[in-house]
Amino acid sequence: MLDDLYTARILKAAANMPRAGRLNAPMGSAEKVAKLCGSRVLVDVAVENGKVSDFAQEVKACALGQASAAVLGENILGATPAEVDAARDALYAMLKTGGPPPQGRFSDLAMLEPVKDYAPRHASTMLAFEAASEALRLAATRTSAAGAG
Repeated sequence: MLDDLYTARILKAAANMPRAGRLNAPMGSAEKVAKLCGSRVLVDVAVENGKVSDFAQEVKACALGQASAAVLGENILGATPAEVDAARDALYAMLKTGGPPPQGRFSDLAMLEPVKDYAPRHASTMLAFEAASEALRLAATRTSAAGAG
């Protein structure tokens, strides 16, 4: 049953973690942990002209969480916070309510569609996008506060 979930495409994505590590001077950082399995994702972002200009991530997660983070790392540069939020929301809907897979730059998340049938795996699959969305919100707050001073 679970063997059908871990496809060659998911395992290949999980093995290739783009943008691994930390940024020296992130504008926003966030960490998310899946309580059920202990998966953890920490992301750093930098934003310029309203788009992600730099990104790094530390991922300690199952293959599903790693595959999701790999899609994020591969495609986030140049994305707007709204695009990241939309991908997060679409991924959530795909997993929880059978919604369509995310479109656009994060459309490779479609490979994770079978995870919808495994509710205990939803949290780890969502971690990277939840952390990225939060880090981008923090970066926007810092940018706004710096501009107001």
